[in-house]
Amino acid sequence: MSTKNNILTFLLLLTGICLIWMETRPEFSFSLLNFRSCDCDTLTSTDVDPWFITHFNRSVEPFMSTKNNISERHFNWWKKLQYDRRNYAYYKATVEKLFQLLPSPPDEPSSGRCRTCSVVGNSGNLNDAHYGPLIDHQDLVIRINKGQTEGYEQHVGTRTTHRVMYPESASNISSNDTHIVLFPFKTKDLEWIIKATKTGLIGRQHSTKKGLVMVVNPSFMKYVHEIWLGKKGKYPSTGFMTLVLAIHLCEEVHVFGYGADSDGNWSHYWEELLNKKLRTGNHSGKHEYGIILKLAQSQKVKFYTGY
Repeated sequence: MSTKNNILTFLLLLTGICLIWMETRPEFSFSLLNFRSCDCDTLTSTDVDPWFITHFNRSVEPFMSTKNNISERHFNWWKKLQYDRRNYAYYKATVEKLFQLLPSPPDEPSSGRCRTCSVVGNSGNLNDAHYGPLIDHQDLVIRINKGQTEGYEQHVGTRTTHRVMYPESASNISSNDTHIVLFPFKTKDLEWIIKATKTGLIGRQHSTKKGLVMVVNPSFMKYVHEIWLGKKGKYPSTGFMTLVLAIHLCEEVHVFGYGADSDGNWSHYWEELLNKKLRTGNHSGKHEYGIILKLAQSQKVKFYTGY
């Protein structure tokens, strides 16, 4: 009996040490477990809290297509984001030109399994976080604007299946299989993607292969601003809209690189922030971060706060 008790005590102690180690070093928890915990109930369960029910609307179409052009009312909201002077008729004509060049996003049938996402923000809290293997382990790896991987692989991973951007934040896409997810803030942004699609390259060598370009629906942006953020801020940040987009695309969402760094600055992990007083501009960064925490607390996303 004594021997059995000693063995049990040893196993419990060993388990405790492993759990502490895995909690503090996520790259080791990845290598030891090496499986996805997603059971497809994270976001699709009908038994969810009332707050999430009032915010999440699966019927909202995330991407523009020939089937779901926006109403004039939604257009008038959208055109005020960056004071677009074009009218609704000009916008509709531009969209028609766009989808003469681009295929509409396919209606994806259920795969019958859980699809997982890594949403990788650009916060300086990713420095020394060692999340790389965990990020790369998910089905979709969504990066935002100019988020870099070279030189930061251990902390942010190497894979990029989707790159979110708008023209002013566009970065060079070297991979032949990375989807470009364009957030348009004005009609000129749609004209930018038309030009890029025709020429194949634009600006600093931005690859725009037709089948890999996805344009976010302005109505989706309005939905995020009004329903998810309660109209806080002038309009949502690209990072927050990307997070809600991931909730619509995946059954399990892992969120990295959001929020201020350890010094309270809204910095990027790959560069030094010169203006220490820089905050979040037109976006309500504090409110957006609070929503992310609420999603994590209700177990709708898995949020990794960094170091």
